[in-house]
Amino acid sequence: MSVFLLRFVLVLSVVSCLNFVLFRLMPGDPVSTVLDPRMSPEAKEELRRLMGLDEPLTVQLGLYLVNSLRLEFGSSFYSQRPVVEEISRRLPLTVGVMGSVLVLSLSLGLLLGLLAHRFGGPFDLLVSLFSVLSSSLPSFFLQLGLLYLFSYRLALLPTSGITSVPPPEGLELVLDVLRHLLLPVGSLVLVGFGGWALYVREMASSIREEHFVKMAESRGLPPSYVGRAYVLRNLLPPLATMVLMSIPGVVGGAVITETVFSLDGLGKLLVDSVLRHDYPVAQGAFFLLASLTVLFNLLSDLLQARLDPRVRGR
Repeated sequence: MSVFLLRFVLVLSVVSCLNFVLFRLMPGDPVSTVLDPRMSPEAKEELRRLMGLDEPLTVQLGLYLVNSLRLEFGSSFYSQRPVVEEISRRLPLTVGVMGSVLVLSLSLGLLLGLLAHRFGGPFDLLVSLFSVLSSSLPSFFLQLGLLYLFSYRLALLPTSGITSVPPPEGLELVLDVLRHLLLPVGSLVLVGFGGWALYVREMASSIREEHFVKMAESRGLPPSYVGRAYVLRNLLPPLATMVLMSIPGVVGGAVITETVFSLDGLGKLLVDSVLRHDYPVAQGAFFLLASLTVLFNLLSDLLQARLDPRVRGR
């Protein structure tokens, strides 16, 4: 456990340093984004001092690392609000949307993968074909196509946002939110279920060829019991690991989706902060994503050791 925690701290420290350096290497100056053209040179220098940009880079890096450990990222250059407040305001939408995408795509992929493994034949070929097409489609390409078809041509679904303006009340509000989320969530499920279906199908086929499964089948156990007690049970540890490892990628994929559908979540905040050279907000958002990546990798290792006795004994 201590080795895992030490690796977590070291990796997060390196990522934090790279996070700081990359934004300082970006072209442009945050002062030029927020200043008034009529400001004097003295006022510009005062603005740089207030933003903390007049200090040497080594001093800025040290302050950034110390504040990151305290989860204090300062205030936004653009809105002047605390970065933690900006992120916490946008995070629930991203977690809700991407959590729904993960649950739906995983459930559909698990179901189709197991069914393809069980029935084989034409059904297996059909599932494999659609899964390959699904995992090969660029998400932004599919989203723009669905947006053009269902929103602009057919005018059946809204183009952007999470609710109508002004928002309705009661049950109509729930239905309105579902209508707004149908395209972003549905498009990500369409491009996400295929990878899970192929992974489950291949893992189930691989486990079916193991000696202990063959032994269970030779004892005359019912196929349904063998599939449930031997195949599915041994499929869960690697599947749980893959789910944990995929969570940061799902959250990171919110950048494209929220930009296409103008959803006011963490992904759109990240894009806007980069375009505005809003270093504190961009660094805070990237630090959160990096922390999630390293944390869920750690949790996947611990969960794998918990579920699989072979890993636990190493």
